Amino acid sequence: MSFAFPPTALPAKAEQLRAEVRAFLAEWGAGWTLLDRAHSWTRFDRDFSRAVGARGWIGMTWPTRYGGQARSSLERYVVLEEMLAAGAPVGAHWFGDRQSGPLLLRSGTEKQRVALLPRIVTGELAFCIGLSEPDSGSDLASLRTRATREGSGWRLDGTKVWTTNAHRSDYMIALVRTSPTGEGAPRQAGLTQFLIDLTLPGISIKPIADLTGEAHFNEVHFDGTIVDETMMIGREGEGWAQANAELAYERSGPDRYLSSFPVLQPALDRLGEDAERHDDDLGRLVARYATLRGMSVSTAGMLERGLEPLQEAALIKDLGVDLEQETPAMLADMLDIGPALPGDGGLEDALAFLTQTAPSFSLRGGTREIMRGMTARGLGLR
Repeated sequence: MSFAFPPTALPAKAEQLRAEVRAFLAEWGAGWTLLDRAHSWTRFDRDFSRAVGARGWIGMTWPTRYGGQARSSLERYVVLEEMLAAGAPVGAHWFGDRQSGPLLLRSGTEKQRVALLPRIVTGELAFCIGLSEPDSGSDLASLRTRATREGSGWRLDGTKVWTTNAHRSDYMIALVRTSPTGEGAPRQAGLTQFLIDLTLPGISIKPIADLTGEAHFNEVHFDGTIVDETMMIGREGEGWAQANAELAYERSGPDRYLSSFPVLQPALDRLGEDAERHDDDLGRLVARYATLRGMSVSTAGMLERGLEPLQEAALIKDLGVDLEQETPAMLADMLDIGPALPGDGGLEDALAFLTQTAPSFSLRGGTREIMRGMTARGLGLR
């Protein structure tokens, strides 16, 4: 196996769409502070998501019978890129559009698709992803949340952690163990995914405060939660393959290198003529953004052709999080901005927030070590 990032050009209609999205964001973003924009895809605003849905920009590539637009992955890419570059509050529809909807299209039942996809498209439903667990670290296959058959459904017991916006979401798609691993069998066997209505009895959700003092991560505990058998996604035991296919969508998109991007232009504006003193560093920074964008657009083209660029996505995520982790510290150093008490939501506050939250960039969607292991496999080194 080898890596391939064939150059991919965005079609003319995608660039026309870009102008529409920019005009929309200029109107909606008139009151956003730079600190708001630095939160980007973790910021949760159902009104904004409904407005995005009304423009047809959620589930863009999905079939029209489910409310989608049947547009190309490259057109969708332009919408995502503009939203992230502007630091738009996409958190209420992000996971449903990026992962949960495509998973249901691929592996869900027709009943699940008809019931949920049109409501994702309108921005009505918010989803979260139940993968990580306490004490598992990056070893996802060691998860212990268990589903056991009970009557006509399944009983869930266990805990998921680091679940973004679970306390605000309507549904979780969770990977759980439905059968024990037999002797000599891989640990990935016996894992299954379920759609979980987060209003069901037996579910408790506890927000986890992070270094910034905010709490968009959560611990979600299941204590005898009964999930109907119709909520299983795909067939029993297929969860591991499904989860990995989902992660290809999560790891290759522009959110894996644009998390710090909203502060770049304001920092350059602040530098003014002093930017010339940092030509070398800024040149390298821009070159890295340009390279990652080319790689990311290429994977969007692969998805458009029905391919599964798992290794390519892992490489993009690994290189991308390095860039978005380094950007705020580099800009703060150029501007000689040090730690300060919260201010007016301007550049200092945005850089402080990103500096504090940047360590998590290499954890979400799979740790750096996992990404490098996948890259090594892609190169035939392991």
